[in-house]
Parts: sequence; C-alpha cells; structure tokens
Amino acid sequence: MYKLITIKDTVRVPPESFGLPKEESIMGALRTQYENKVDTDLGVILLVSKVKDIGRGRLIPGDGASYHNVTFDALTFNPQLHEVATGKVNEIAQFGAFMRIGPIDGLVHVSQITDDFISYNEKTGALVGKESGKILKEGDEVRARIVTLSIKHVTTDSKIGLTMRQPGLGKLEWVEKERNKKGKKGGKKDGSK
Repeated sequence: MYKLITIKDTVRVPPESFGLPKEESIMGALRTQYENKVDTDLGVILLVSKVKDIGRGRLIPGDGASYHNVTFDALTFNPQLHEVATGKVNEIAQFGAFMRIGPIDGLVHVSQITDDFISYNEKTGALVGKESGKILKEGDEVRARIVTLSIKHVTTDSKIGLTMRQPGLGKLEWVEKERNKKGKKGGKKDGSK
C-alpha cells in the first residue's frame, strides 16, 4: 500500500523561484509537480520527502525557467488487488458503506458486508444484519479485501470495491469475537466438556 520510493526526473523551476535557495526552489517545484497526483504505475504520490541529488540547471530558448535533473524520495499509496486493508467507515448509504483507505474511499456493497441479509436503518444511519444483529455505522473500524480496483488520474474518480465476507474480515469487533469463539472451541482437549 504505502511505499517510499526513489524517483529520477527533470523538474522545471520557474523564474519567480530563482531568488530562493536552490534546494527550496527544487522542493517547491517537485511538490507542485508530484504531490497529490496519480501515476498509473506508482499510485497516488502523497509527499515528496527528500531531494537526494540536484543536477546542473539548463535553460531552454523561449522559456525563462531552469530545468534540473533530480533524484528524490516520495511517499506513495498504491493499493493492490486482493490486498487486505484496515480503515474507518466514513459514510453509510442504503447500498453499502464507504471506507477510507489512505487517500481514497472504497465501497463495501451491502452484499459484501456479511453472509446475513443487511438492511439500512434510516433513524440510526446504520446497516443492520437481519439474523445476526450485527450493526455497521460511521466511525467503525473495519478490515476488508480489495476485490475491484480502478485508479484514475484524479483520486475522486478512482474506485475501490471491497469485501468483508471472508474469514478475518469485517468490523474489527466482529473479527475479535469470532477469534475468541474459535479460541475457546480449539482450546478443549478430547473428552473434556
């Protein structure tokens, strides 16, 4: 998901930045060019963290800017298909729950929350399991697996589909209860009650 990577590229430093120290003007140009942008291979570039190397600047006729070859570190967020993610539910709708995963929201459709029939309770703004009584609401911490992924050049257009219908997934409370239940069953020896 999150990676610290090293990138080599050429950065354009505009003339209005020439009065600043070189490192500061390069960092400003890199942040403008890279931060909060989506790259199909790298994912969402969250932060330019450190400039490692700055090459000698060159000018191009007709452009008052200087161009520098640079090597820098960047923090990226690149979700992968089938990856398990933990996050918070930040919105509930009749059709499912939106979960914040890094800088992108993913959707857990009602059919992917549990094996139970799920209905939307308008009064409480929660999703409720018919037979299990499980309740999913805004602010709940959940663990889900990424089952569909479409990362676009703008994070608001990116879509992540999630499921919580597999063992070890769901609201963290549910997962812990299930683990404790299995632990009690597995801890008995043959012949004990």
